[in-house]
Amino acid sequence: MSDDGPRGWGAPLYETVLDATAVGEGTRLLDLGCGAGLFARAAADRGALVTGVDLDDGAVAQAAAEVPEGTFLVRHAQDPPRGPFDVVAAVQLLMHVADPVAVLRRAGRGGELVAATVWGRDDECDLRVLQEALAPRRPGRGPAVSEPARLRAMAERAGLVVERLDEVVVPFEYADEDALLEPLLATPVARTATRTTDPESLRNSVLEAVEPFATGDGGYRLENLFRVLVARPR
Repeated sequence: MSDDGPRGWGAPLYETVLDATAVGEGTRLLDLGCGAGLFARAAADRGALVTGVDLDDGAVAQAAAEVPEGTFLVRHAQDPPRGPFDVVAAVQLLMHVADPVAVLRRAGRGGELVAATVWGRDDECDLRVLQEALAPRRPGRGPAVSEPARLRAMAERAGLVVERLDEVVVPFEYADEDALLEPLLATPVARTATRTTDPESLRNSVLEAVEPFATGDGGYRLENLFRVLVARPR
C-alpha cells in the first residue's frame, strides 16, 4: 500500500511511535529510511538528537533542510551508523525493503529500543478503495508485514523481544476533490492505469469509490489503521 496521502497525515502515527518509545530531551534516535525528515522533525521537536539515513540523496537533502540540527546520511537501512542509539525507528519502511528481517536485525544491533510501523491489512484501511479504483484487477499478494503474527515473527527472527504491538487509526483528510485527485493521479499506479483507461473515466471511478467517505462540506475523510511494533534486542 502506498504511503501517499494528504500533507501532515503522519502526525498521529509519529506521536504514537514517540510516545511508545518515550522519546524526549536528549534521546539519541536513528531514523531508518528517513525520507524528507518529517518523523525526524517530530522527534527533534521533543528534544531528540536525530540521525537519519536514506538511499535517496534528494530525500536526505530535504531531511537536512527540515531538521538542520540533525545528521543525515545517504546510506542503506541495513548499513546505518554504529551509534549507539537509544531508539532506532523504521517508520513505514519495512514494506519497501527486500529483507525486512535484516533491517530489524541491524536496528537491534545499534539501538536499545526498536520501533517499526506498517500499514494495517487492506480491510483495515479505507485507502484500499483508491487502489481498487485504480487497479481493480490487482493480483493477490502473499502474506504481508501488515499481518500481526508475521510482524511479530519477523522481529523474533531478527533477535528482538517484542514489548508491544499497538494499533493507531490515522485519518487521511482531503479538503475537496482536487486535493484528493491531484496527488493520487500523479502516482505510478495511476499513470499505469491511464494506459488502458482514459483520464476522465479514471477520475469518475475514483470519485465514485470515495463517495461513502464524503464529509458533507466537499471534502473526504478516509481512516486507516497502522501497527506500531516496539521491541528490544535479546
